[in-house]
Amino acid sequence: MIDFIQKKVDKLETFYDRVVDGEVFLRINNEGVDNKTVEIRVKVPGSQLFAKEQARSFEAATDMATEALRNQIKKFKEKGH
Repeated sequence: MIDFIQKKVDKLETFYDRVVDGEVFLRINNEGVDNKTVEIRVKVPGSQLFAKEQARSFEAATDMATEALRNQIKKFKEKGH
């Protein structure tokens, strides 16, 4: 699981090579089928980007969270950062 998440988060650096640091939190909720939560926090110069997603599996939630961060990074870069 750690390798899977690491590879997904590392791919974010291909979109923006100035990522300073990152944190990933995994949680299992007791409610419903989509009970796996992934939170990813990425630090970039002058800002911090964050995504939180829930799904049936940690892999699916990681895919959704990294996609959300990819979109945030694109917007961040468009603003001239």
